[in-house]
Amino acid sequence: MMRILLFLATNAAVLVLISVVFQIFGLEGILAENGVDLNLQALLVMSAVIGFGGAFISLAISKFMAKRSMGVQVITQPSNQTEQWLLSTVQRQAEEAGIGMPEVGVFNSPEPNAFATGMRRNSALVAVSTGLLQNMKAEEVEAVLGHEVSHVANGDMVTMGLLQGVVNTFVIFLSRVIGHTVDRVVFKTERGYGPAYFITSIVAQIFLSVFASMIVMWFSRRREFRADEGGADLSSRLKMIGALRALQRKSDPVDLPGEFAAFGISGGLGSGMKKLFMSHPPLEERIAALEARV
Repeated sequence: MMRILLFLATNAAVLVLISVVFQIFGLEGILAENGVDLNLQALLVMSAVIGFGGAFISLAISKFMAKRSMGVQVITQPSNQTEQWLLSTVQRQAEEAGIGMPEVGVFNSPEPNAFATGMRRNSALVAVSTGLLQNMKAEEVEAVLGHEVSHVANGDMVTMGLLQGVVNTFVIFLSRVIGHTVDRVVFKTERGYGPAYFITSIVAQIFLSVFASMIVMWFSRRREFRADEGGADLSSRLKMIGALRALQRKSDPVDLPGEFAAFGISGGLGSGMKKLFMSHPPLEERIAALEARV
């Protein structure tokens, strides 16, 4: 219920914020003076429905897509000691974190990685790669599992969905306003929409989406530090540092595919402008943060 209320409150806040901004800067009057007949309230509602709808549909099917696209094999009946250990470790950590037991799975990848996903904290999925199990010690894997369980306990998937919905709404809304204004003011289209509207809207949406991605990735990086702290609490600080150092020893860590990149334990290397689009902070920064923790 709280997640639904949070979604509705965020949705309403976005609409109110955009309306206030337009009132403060007198943008509605400026558009009217230039003959721009645009129903901003209707556009706001449409943008929010599309923006939040897309983000939450993606979140709602995230477990299904992870299982299908990444070939995650959920452990229902452990077939060996490793699978039994994975289940018991996640169960213990979930109880300590105060969440329901997530589904636990393994996906085939040589890269040491793991992720958590799911729309509800009491019905999530935690998955680890075969590369992680093969290249890390048990105590390091334990810390990685704690990191992912912490993502679930912190509600990071829903929070990321809300944030994505907010930025989607702004991108859709502003790109349509820009396209409409150019079409009416510059090209003097009187009825319907001319080619300028569609071309300008698409170009504006591309550029605005780039800036929106920077915001989402900044939040994702902040969120990783908190999950590292949670992983340290559910295992130990030394185990969490050891897990990150094990990842650091791999010279070319890579992101998980698509939407799952922000939920993995590791991430690709970046420099310069690329750092602004990284879902994870550099491993040395994460290690330093844990080492400085009292």
